[in-house]
Amino acid sequence: MPGREGHRSNRKRAFRTEGGGAVSAVTADQMREVDRVAVEEFGLGLLQMMENAGRNLAANARAMLGEYPAAVTVLAGSGGNGGGGLCCARHLHNRGYPVTIILDRERETLRGAAQAQLRILEAAGVRPLAPSADVVDALQAAEIVVDALIGYGLRGAPEGRAGELIELCNRHAGRVLALDVPSGLDATAGATPGPVVRAERILALALSKTGLAGEGSELYLADIGIPPELYARLGLHYTPLFAPRDWIRLWSTNG
Repeated sequence: MPGREGHRSNRKRAFRTEGGGAVSAVTADQMREVDRVAVEEFGLGLLQMMENAGRNLAANARAMLGEYPAAVTVLAGSGGNGGGGLCCARHLHNRGYPVTIILDRERETLRGAAQAQLRILEAAGVRPLAPSADVVDALQAAEIVVDALIGYGLRGAPEGRAGELIELCNRHAGRVLALDVPSGLDATAGATPGPVVRAERILALALSKTGLAGEGSELYLADIGIPPELYARLGLHYTPLFAPRDWIRLWSTNG
């Protein structure tokens, strides 16, 4: 995917639903504020929202695969995005899907919610791939690769193990499902300062990000349990979207 310069305008209604309804988009900073208010003022827990994200991500993977339990490889980082990917791995494992987990760092260095998600998986006997294992084999063997490396928290070009995994994913993965934002993509501007995951499908969380307006991937939006009143408090236009199901298809209005 070629690099892009510049900053797309932050349109409040940059996306639409299948029925033509307007859907707000937020910048990375706005999404950080949504997350902060959700936790500090509304009392939602990070693990609570992450559980909703991971369950919906697993449902999207299953929708892409069809009915049979094909192999899935999850690429996971250390932040909330990685935690959502690890939660997805658990939901797939619970339904009989063969799951391989590849971390972008030593497992002992995970912290917070991502560490908590990995602890649950390991208690169930699902352990991340050893650092010495062949990542290429795991990527090539997977029917779906789930990208949960970075998300909207990108700061500069991906480096180190995360950057290497993005490159390997683009070379060797078949179908890719990205959580919230393809790793390496600037969630606000849509710029690509370094390698970026090429995803067939993106599952955005809560609200789509402004930087996704020019992406060619299929875009879906998932409910993570944030009340409409929270968006209103922050001045964000929001109409309840998830009456028929927990995730919906979106289209960009930017052409």
